[in-house]
Amino acid sequence: MVDLTVGPGERVAVVGASGAGKSTLLGLANGSVLPTAGSVRVLGADPAALRGRALRQLRARVGTVHQHLELVGQLRVVHNVNAGRLGAWSGLRAAWSLVRPQGLPDVEAALDRVGLADRVYERTERLSGGQRQRVAIARLLVQQPDLVLADEPASALDPVLADQALRLLGELALERGGALLACLHDPAMALRHCDRVVGLAAGRVVLDEPVAALSAADLAAFYGAPA
Repeated sequence: MVDLTVGPGERVAVVGASGAGKSTLLGLANGSVLPTAGSVRVLGADPAALRGRALRQLRARVGTVHQHLELVGQLRVVHNVNAGRLGAWSGLRAAWSLVRPQGLPDVEAALDRVGLADRVYERTERLSGGQRQRVAIARLLVQQPDLVLADEPASALDPVLADQALRLLGELALERGGALLACLHDPAMALRHCDRVVGLAAGRVVLDEPVAALSAADLAAFYGAPA
């Protein structure tokens, strides 16, 4: 059982070994996973109790960078980035955008922030893994969610781009007075870019401390590794 509260303005790193429950926790937060016991409240609402328009409105306020990115390789980058607006667009506008891309200045600005300004019309399948990961982050920048969820958002990036990606996600969350909840495999990155670290083991919270109270040695001990 996980008992966890994330407040406005927090950047929270979730760490733990594979199978600890990190991705499941994010699934509960974005409504793709329903609890079998207890309750979940996201931005003041219970996703399991919502249907139709109310559920779509909540999901439009929650942005997720999935571990497997969920991009459509055959589409151009502009369309994958614009997918971040589908929760706010009508079906007609979304369909027309595939013919004549809508909101192009925002897409170009988002891609510029992730260093892909020259790839607007590139087919997404032609990009490298790291570039596709940055497209997924640009999609979130266009969506402008109140809650940002990230599942290993820098796993395919080199150290410099990884730091840039985490900084952007944190800025995005805080710009709107929201929060960032990021599952990270790199403890050092958690210490650099988050305010609080939550450690999971077998689906339970076994560590919950502000970054100021932790060191690299503390996190090494959490993982059972030498400092």
